[in-house]
Amino acid sequence: MDELIVKAAEDIEAARHVTALTGAGISIESGIPPFRGKGGLWEKMDPMEFAHIDAFQCDPAKVWNLLIKGMKEVLDPAKPNDAHIGLAQLEKCGKLKTVITQNVDGLHQAAGNTDVIEFHGSFAWQYCTHCGNRCKTSDVDMAKIPPTCQCGGILRPDCIFFGEMIPFDAIQRSQEVAASCDVMLVMGTSAMVQPAANLPVLARENGAKVIEINPEPTPLTGTTSDYIIQGSGSRVMNGIMARLDG
Repeated sequence: MDELIVKAAEDIEAARHVTALTGAGISIESGIPPFRGKGGLWEKMDPMEFAHIDAFQCDPAKVWNLLIKGMKEVLDPAKPNDAHIGLAQLEKCGKLKTVITQNVDGLHQAAGNTDVIEFHGSFAWQYCTHCGNRCKTSDVDMAKIPPTCQCGGILRPDCIFFGEMIPFDAIQRSQEVAASCDVMLVMGTSAMVQPAANLPVLARENGAKVIEINPEPTPLTGTTSDYIIQGSGSRVMNGIMARLDG
């Protein structure tokens, strides 16, 4: 693995425009469980019953009690780990231009990244379903379920439910960024959920080098990615940054 970390540092050093595509795996070390896969949230509950927009509109109190409240309790105290911090450092040194994330935890911004495309929105914010006013999730008063805005409207997360469309501008800009980068880091994603899973393919088709940083191989491994560094995002990013700083 150390040889591949050296190679990744060399590829990043030679790059003009690095983009990162991140998924739930990058936030596991921050205490945030994934939605999919082994140990994921959807093993414990049916997303069509608790995370679909129809379910929220039908019974927002139920969805707040059984899903959103629990997410708030996990996400509110979560802090960026070394993988997030490493990506922020890559931006500060002028290499990383954009992070495209499938996560809703806001940890890339908390770490210091300034250009983050949130494919699925952000749980860090809520907005009123009546007047549209936004507020930080951490500031939401949970004494009343579902919580409401000052106008009386029900609050909901500023991220998409099942049954809602990914914002067109997020898809369009992600495709533009993927097509223009010369290195794409694919971190903590299973690369099985479209349309995000096609972004590394698009990057490769436009001449970019695709580097996977994942504990396990994905459908990209051996086909789209140039190589995979198997290990935790924190350990790998610490190794890359140590070599870049050196």
